[in-house]
Amino acid sequence: MLPYNKNLVSNARNLRKNMTPEEKHLWYDFLKRLPVTVKRQHNIENYIVDFYIASKKVVIEIDGSQHYTTEHQQSDRQRDITLSNWGITVLRYSNKDINQNFRGVTEDILLKLGISFSELKIK
Repeated sequence: MLPYNKNLVSNARNLRKNMTPEEKHLWYDFLKRLPVTVKRQHNIENYIVDFYIASKKVVIEIDGSQHYTTEHQQSDRQRDITLSNWGITVLRYSNKDINQNFRGVTEDILLKLGISFSELKIK
């Protein structure tokens, strides 16, 4: 079982209520339709990940511009290493990817999860 930090519960709840436009787009227009359970703003160890698919051990992160600073890139690398040590694969997409290449992002996610478009739930 993955470690869970109770101190992050309130923050995770707040992040779920205040998702970015790109997170909302990916969630409502794609991830909710997957035939697997996807958790939003899920707490793993000392991190809150954007989306977590436990059955596939995959985290999906949507990165805004702040993720491209040197400090944030180092933090993201450490986070990815920590999650990798738990056997979790991290998929990262930028806000630009979501806004300008949504279909490409969804195709990549499906490919990495081993799921076909035909398996998506109908809205």
